[in-house]
Amino acid sequence: MRHGKSGRKLNRTASHRKAMFSNMAASLIEHEQIMTTLPKAREIRPIIEKLVTLGKRGGLHARRRAIAALRDAKHVTRLFDIIAPRYLGRNGGYLRIMKAGFRQGDNAPMAVIEFVERDNEAKGIADRKRVEAVKAKENEAA
Repeated sequence: MRHGKSGRKLNRTASHRKAMFSNMAASLIEHEQIMTTLPKAREIRPIIEKLVTLGKRGGLHARRRAIAALRDAKHVTRLFDIIAPRYLGRNGGYLRIMKAGFRQGDNAPMAVIEFVERDNEAKGIADRKRVEAVKAKENEAA
């Protein structure tokens, strides 16, 4: 019996699930909106909400706990300095999940998960900066 065991297994081992959620959390913090399957979106929501609450609390211990979950200090800095202050007046409910139809290949239900008061310019900004840096290097070489 499965009494008292929460969370979906998502056909993955525990270590794979933990790594996947860490990567999804980092992507969501970086882009403030990601598209994934509906079950994954529902599973990542409490993880991110707890990280935002850590960011609101601040302090060294909270920062170290966030680094342990995200494994990247750059994303933790963004979480603590940009995202968490945005939600100081809000007690939870930092994320929104919107259904986005079904995936073409396997008909899996898709969803968009995003921060409620997100910065629209944040989506894809890291990719744009990376492309601009590559173009700048090409212009210097030429």
